[in-house]
Amino acid sequence: MHQSVTEVIENGSKLVAFMRADENGRYRSWEHCYSAFAGHKDKTFSEEDLDFLCLHLSFYLASWGMYRGSSFLLQKDYRVHATAIKELLNPDYIDLWAVKCEDYTHNHIKLQKLFSLSNALKEIYSGIRISANEAINCEIPAQPISDILITKILMGTLGCVPAYDRYFKEGVKKYGVAAALFTSRSIHNLSKYYVENSDDFESWRRTISCEGLEYPQMKVLDMCFWQLGHNLDLNNQ
Repeated sequence: MHQSVTEVIENGSKLVAFMRADENGRYRSWEHCYSAFAGHKDKTFSEEDLDFLCLHLSFYLASWGMYRGSSFLLQKDYRVHATAIKELLNPDYIDLWAVKCEDYTHNHIKLQKLFSLSNALKEIYSGIRISANEAINCEIPAQPISDILITKILMGTLGCVPAYDRYFKEGVKKYGVAAALFTSRSIHNLSKYYVENSDDFESWRRTISCEGLEYPQMKVLDMCFWQLGHNLDLNNQ
């Protein structure tokens, strides 16, 4: 195993061990949310199902920092995610669920679908942000909806991209595996890195997939590089 891959996977293992040490820890919110959405992947969902998924998505996002004081989502209740969830469960995106890294390296259509969905979500949440800011007489920001929010939603529901938050981007930068930007080239390069080291990554992925939950390959990359970035932050304090 290449030394860098050894370190990358060892860091992912540290995060998994930390998660498993507390059955009610906040980092487990991803498991709960992803499992809830996976259970509705191939079925027609009712208003009750939609309500259930809205609750899971909102709490997962809160657990992962998306409901901090400056967030426009704080001005809305959990049902505000309903339109986004309907888009996520659109049959057009069925082949993005737990997508394999190999598909992103060999199938440009799937990359195009990913960014088509991403853009649709940005449009939905842009409308929500306008409504939220108008309700409290707050100026509407000029910048677009953040990639952090969109990729965290995609990770928690379809498991099709890493969450491009601060720690993940710092971890990716450490090894120069891909650009620390949510772009098709970055996703392609991350996927290529996984494929090139698939024996090692897949061996570890099988050991952490348990209790009926199979971790997507993108979640493996997400955890490994997130922990690397977190370590860098601690070392710089």
